[in-house]
Amino acid sequence: MSKTENQNMCHSASALLSYSITYQFATQDYIFRRMLVPHIKANHQHAADTGVVKAFNSDEYAKFGLVYKENGYWKEAEELEVQVMEIRKRVLGAEHPDTLTSMANLASTYQKQGRWTEAEQLGVREMVISALGAEHPSTLTGMGNLAFTYRNQGRWKEAEELEVQVMEISLRVLGVEHPDTLTSMGNLALTYEKQGRWKEAEELGFK
Repeated sequence: MSKTENQNMCHSASALLSYSITYQFATQDYIFRRMLVPHIKANHQHAADTGVVKAFNSDEYAKFGLVYKENGYWKEAEELEVQVMEIRKRVLGAEHPDTLTSMANLASTYQKQGRWTEAEQLGVREMVISALGAEHPSTLTGMGNLAFTYRNQGRWKEAEELEVQVMEISLRVLGVEHPDTLTSMGNLALTYEKQGRWKEAEELGFK
């Protein structure tokens, strides 16, 4: 192939891989995304080996970052997620929902590696600049993620305060039977359990 043909085919393969990735999380979705890992890596390696210049596509990179993270390729996931976050901050602004999502994704990658300080810094920044309102699902997710980081650092008071807020807002906005409300109650119960506060944990667990 000519250099132009080679570049076009590399771009097409990358786009096809990206389009096949969905943000669904049933068992078959995880299995499918795991199968894509060698193909994504091969495409990136081919581009590097042949000098193919790939235009940056934040949605494509975010999807590839998800695949790498789910399968334990922390370095590759982090590199892509940092690029996505920086580009979205510059193009969309720090308060755009897509930018906040990219920050949360990177924080999650840090959490999974036990890099709590870096995860906390991103979680705090996400909370501070969020312009979505306290009751927005993305805000509640960010609060929950930061609480998770605090809990894993043994910072029980800070974790509890955030988790109580998330639970109360979820109860008011979503209702007691909503899955997100039940998750928030479970998270708070776990924080109580970690502190040996069995009665409070039991009450929430029973609910």
